[in-house]
Amino acid sequence: MSLIERIHSRYAYDQRVHTLSIHLAELIPQKANVLDIGCGDGLIAHLIMQRRPDVKMTGVDVLLREKTFIPIEKVDGQVLPFADDSFDVAMFVDVLHHTNDPMVLLREAARVVRKAIVLKDHTRNGFFAGPTLRFMDYVGNAHHGIALPYNYWTQQRWLEAFNSLSLQRSIWKKDLKLYARPTHWLFDRSLHFVALLQVS
Repeated sequence: MSLIERIHSRYAYDQRVHTLSIHLAELIPQKANVLDIGCGDGLIAHLIMQRRPDVKMTGVDVLLREKTFIPIEKVDGQVLPFADDSFDVAMFVDVLHHTNDPMVLLREAARVVRKAIVLKDHTRNGFFAGPTLRFMDYVGNAHHGIALPYNYWTQQRWLEAFNSLSLQRSIWKKDLKLYARPTHWLFDRSLHFVALLQVS
């Protein structure tokens, strides 16, 4: 692990996952059975369940890590091995920009849920957004062997995708404050969002 990666792990990662778990826990409906798609080590799901004991989380990922906080099932990243309407909610946390075509998994998520999709990702809007996102992505994920296609969408592209899948955006929040100052001014900006999408 490089010096930059060690600094990120020590000073940015903990605040980011704890802050994200708060935002996401607020979006999940009561007593929901949630499929966390691309859950990594399951830490965010674990933190959400600590805050929301009424919520049940099931994790899936294309890479299985040695240490995880919840049980995780391996999937191929294209097809979710579940029947239609198997879960109340699907959740993606910084997953879809790691795919070559985010529509594939968004469509699958809409198929396997009854109520909603909770989504955290990025928007490639604003000055120097692309290079900043690429830097954050590399530092946070390269050492885990995660695919880095750097497939960031603009806000308009996200909205078009939601519309094409008949996903109704009921919440869109972008002032997440994931990073402490002074890095907040560089790495937060309007680059991140969380959304609650209702399935029609």
